[in-house]
Amino acid sequence: MVINSLKTGLLTSAAAVLALASSPAHAERGTDGELNLLLWQAPSTLNVYLSTGVKEMLASSLILEPLAIFAPDGEIVPALAQDIPTLENGGISDDMTTITWKLKEGVKWSDGTDLTAEDVKFTADYCMNDEGGCAQAAKFEGVTSVEAVDPLTVKITFDSPRPYPYAAFVGAQAPIIQKAQFENCTGAQAATCTEENFGPIGTGPFRATGFKTNDVVTLEANPEYREADKPAFATVTLKGGGDSTSAARAVLETGEYDYAWNIQLAPDVLEGMLAAGKGKLEVDFGATVEHILLNQSDPSPSLPEGERATLKHPHPILSDLKVRQALSMAIDRELLNEIGYGETGKATCNMVPNPEIYASDNDDCLTQDIEGAKALLEEAGWTVGGDGIREKDGVKLKLLFQTSVNAVRQDFQALIKQWWSEIGVETELKTVDASVYFGSDPGSPDTIVKFYADVEMYTDVYDGTDPGSFLSERSCASIPSPENQWQGENTVRYCDEEYEKLIKEMAQTSGIEARAELAKKMNLMITRDSMTHLPLIARGRVSVSSNRLGGVHMNPWDSEFWNVADWTRVEE
Repeated sequence: MVINSLKTGLLTSAAAVLALASSPAHAERGTDGELNLLLWQAPSTLNVYLSTGVKEMLASSLILEPLAIFAPDGEIVPALAQDIPTLENGGISDDMTTITWKLKEGVKWSDGTDLTAEDVKFTADYCMNDEGGCAQAAKFEGVTSVEAVDPLTVKITFDSPRPYPYAAFVGAQAPIIQKAQFENCTGAQAATCTEENFGPIGTGPFRATGFKTNDVVTLEANPEYREADKPAFATVTLKGGGDSTSAARAVLETGEYDYAWNIQLAPDVLEGMLAAGKGKLEVDFGATVEHILLNQSDPSPSLPEGERATLKHPHPILSDLKVRQALSMAIDRELLNEIGYGETGKATCNMVPNPEIYASDNDDCLTQDIEGAKALLEEAGWTVGGDGIREKDGVKLKLLFQTSVNAVRQDFQALIKQWWSEIGVETELKTVDASVYFGSDPGSPDTIVKFYADVEMYTDVYDGTDPGSFLSERSCASIPSPENQWQGENTVRYCDEEYEKLIKEMAQTSGIEARAELAKKMNLMITRDSMTHLPLIARGRVSVSSNRLGGVHMNPWDSEFWNVADWTRVEE
């Protein structure tokens, strides 16, 4: 259920508690021993403001909390806030330029100090600092100030009416961080604060006790957690590394782990593992899309460092729209889904496939057209040379195609390389360890944001049911560069004046129907019209859990660990 207007009745704090309760009350905190989680794409930081990766968001969500979260049905429900501000209850001003949040009383950080409005204000200032390269900057688009009115009241002011003000501090990508811990880590210093980024103090059900980047996180129950009988588990080991196959096997066959995230396996392989009877699938469909990005900047290593993969140098091949169109036309998305996802996926042409009201009527890409792709390239002046590779003005149509190490993605790469070879494109395939590929190290040449390749493939997703912030991430200002420590969300380097206007219009538009029409236009601009984004598969969120783990409820709109405080050990 999505929010139809600001006057929609949202869950109150009392109702939220009932709605989120997914298991009987625990007799005592920490009585169920150890919880073993597998994120085979290992987190590289526990500070979600320094990474666009889902793995970092998941890990940090065990520790850090926002003011409100998205429940599985799409409703916004309180977390650290007393209730959800609306026009009706006075939390949103009549002119829609401010939203005022009230914090719950008595919430403490895991170090025993009080959570206050100053922490919320500090978090906003931290992310809005232009020198910090905040990976979640789109959440604070249009925010002019965040004021601590009193110890438990926070007022956010926008530069214009904000009909949908639930971006900043809503969802696991925008949690509150402690001012006392991070006040010396702002701006250019943000990425240098290793101790703070690897061990943030939080208000969530667990607190970090150890962190080895790209390897393992150890946690223990937060002794200050506001619900005295939760969490049920005393400790958590969150292991990273390996691959999707070994992660699924560790839950479904060996029973070594309780939960494994992001399982990407061929349908027949997954069925074989489930036959062991030790675990089950956790699946839900939201806004997760496996897609290809066609770099709009030149990643050539011949360019000076600092200019490589920046808009100072447009891509010599992929700046040509007809080349991008031809590459898309050559792909058989239905076959990709059949071999890679089966019933857990669906071929798509949209970056915003759900909720249904936001999805564009856009299915032309679902029909593979090899001959049409060839004709387009000929029309654009790319002719076949003696080696079978097309060229134009002395430039060979050769592309470096990178993605993470993953059996399904390698199958996709092989098929796409074959299809592209049929239209005269030579493709070099590159695979990168997932922990590095989705990492946040600004010095690494192999991250998705650095994009030192021509083509890259991965999954993107947005939290919540409204795609406004997600689509705003394609703004010119969000392009990764040396100036922002390679932390921008717009990895493809898309920049269009008309799209910028739509971002501003979206920020000022109320009503789900009007916002949906804008979202459809924006989605079509980055997909069908520009072909910079090539959606492939609308993926269900697929994880696996042990039969000995109770209380798990998938959530396509927020962290999969949204209700981890309610997870319990059960008898098989």
